[in-house]
Amino acid sequence: MGGAEDHWVFGYGSLMWRPGFSHQAIACGLLRGYHRSFCVWSRHWRGTPERPGLVLGLAPGGECQGLLLRVAAGDWPEVKAYLDERELVSYAYAARWLEVETATVAGGVVSAYTYVADPWHPQYAGELSVDRAAAIIVGARGVAGLNRDYLIETLRRMALEGFPDEGLRSLLRRVEYLTGILESGGGI
Repeated sequence: MGGAEDHWVFGYGSLMWRPGFSHQAIACGLLRGYHRSFCVWSRHWRGTPERPGLVLGLAPGGECQGLLLRVAAGDWPEVKAYLDERELVSYAYAARWLEVETATVAGGVVSAYTYVADPWHPQYAGELSVDRAAAIIVGARGVAGLNRDYLIETLRRMALEGFPDEGLRSLLRRVEYLTGILESGGGI
């Protein structure tokens, strides 16, 4: 599938539903050794410095189903620059090439460019309880909109692809509950 010089990007959050770059193909992938977690503070896209939101990162342990996006070799320099500007400027990520399993390519494994959470960065929130994460998400809004929309869109794409994640579903249920309280006048 594709040329020998093509590159793969592994998306596990907003890159699944809003990649923002030209790609030749999409395939399902499984990354072992990391799990999807709302462990990164967002002080711009989904929050503010005064009221940070949370975004997803790859935290150590477990596994993560996500999407592999194949980028043509000729597009790679521009796509990589776009991704690094989007993901590395202010958030607690480190760019990595990781082996991702997929049934779509011969050999069943591709090396994919992705971003893992950096636990030593000041914007690393760590593993938060569902209640704490939900309280942060429901009250945060940034340049890209409501923090809860980020969670909803990610889960929507995961459902479309058949990626289960009971932890994120529990988080959404809690956010929906808190949103109902806020919108009925029990607010902030």
